[in-house]
Parts: sequence; C-alpha cells; structure tokens
Amino acid sequence: MELKELNPAVLEKAAIMLKAIAHPIRISIVQYLEDGKKRTVTEIHRKLGIEQATASHHLVILKDRGVLSSKREGKNTWYYLKHPNLRNILTSVGDCCKD
Repeated sequence: MELKELNPAVLEKAAIMLKAIAHPIRISIVQYLEDGKKRTVTEIHRKLGIEQATASHHLVILKDRGVLSSKREGKNTWYYLKHPNLRNILTSVGDCCKD
C-alpha cells in the first residue's frame, strides 16, 4: 500500500497504534512478542522484570488499541501480536536510535 492510498480513517488507526506502542514498557512487550509466540501475563512480567499488575495494565492498552490480540484458554490468557508487521516498525525505530 502506498502512502497516497491511506485515507484519514486508516491514518487515525495507525496513529492510535503508534501512540500505544510509544512507551518503554510497551515497546519491550511488543519486542518480546515479536517472535510470534503467544505468552501469558505471567511470562511477560517475569521476562521484563515488572510487576504483574503493571504488565496487565500495559497489555490492556496494547490490546485495546489494536496492537495485540489475546486468546483465553482455561485460566490463562495468551497474548500475541495482532499484526506481525509491527516488528518491522520496531526494527526501523531501533535502527534510527543507533549511534
């Protein structure tokens, strides 16, 4: 899709997703999930070294803004990237941050 094909509704959705990602913890969550595996809040908070409540808070934001999806299985909720191409955004931003 070329930039000229984007309509205001698509641009607004993209801005909402980018704003949701624009937080150090949420960037870390997206990076952790970029391998395509589904993970629970417990796995995420342990890997990132943050409180479970903090991880849950940020997961809700990412899910509500269309960055993540989730699947409930028994007592666990599994989180994963809704759009695998989001990893390309993080790679590009990371490349821009290198000295």
